[in-house]
Amino acid sequence: MHEARSVLVVGAGDATGGAIARRFAREGLIACVTRRQIDKLAPLVALIEAEGGRAHAFGSDARIEAAVIELVQSIEADIAPIEAAVFNIGANVRFSVVDTTERVYRKVWEMAALAGFLFGREVAKAMLTRGRGTIIFTGATASLRGAAGFSAFAGAKHALRALAQSMARELGPQGIHVAHTVIDGAIDTAFIAQNFPERYATKAHEGILNPEHIAESYWQLHRQPRSAWTHELDLRPWCETW
Repeated sequence: MHEARSVLVVGAGDATGGAIARRFAREGLIACVTRRQIDKLAPLVALIEAEGGRAHAFGSDARIEAAVIELVQSIEADIAPIEAAVFNIGANVRFSVVDTTERVYRKVWEMAALAGFLFGREVAKAMLTRGRGTIIFTGATASLRGAAGFSAFAGAKHALRALAQSMARELGPQGIHVAHTVIDGAIDTAFIAQNFPERYATKAHEGILNPEHIAESYWQLHRQPRSAWTHELDLRPWCETW
């Protein structure tokens, strides 16, 4: 029998995060999925199990150090070694810089940057004991450039990208594959459908990102041999201006 392995998806929402968890579960990894409100994970866990996979849900605030430490340690001790880990918290907000309050800026930074650091540090500790593993951070257009109205989001996403680069350089020689993805474009979600109907209409021509296709790219990142690792992967629809 193969040794049990798990995948940790922090920020397992109804679209991208959930699709990633399902994709890895289809390959036999036990999906450990988190959101701040555990009850919102019930449909995802049920879907993974219906597809023949195994899943565990955790209600956890990724901004709290003690919570992240407990999460990783409990998975390692009670479920299975973490073979792959994905940080998928969004934190996208849009305000004029003069209307961006200290509270908003701090919260976005905590969600997208501080939480990413806590996640990455704790997962790395566990993976280093085995000398293998994959850590993927989900980035955005704002990881590369700060557009008008996105001072808080771009600042936090730039920080997350820098963290991923630093971790890749430190952990790569020790067998840990660290990757950062740039998701550049609208994703097929209820939010886009409700708030940007014209953009959502381009779905008929594959003009928005399909979460299942994003998840496939994450799985392929995990499968890469260490002689040809990708650190940064950008994904966008064919019609996206860039």
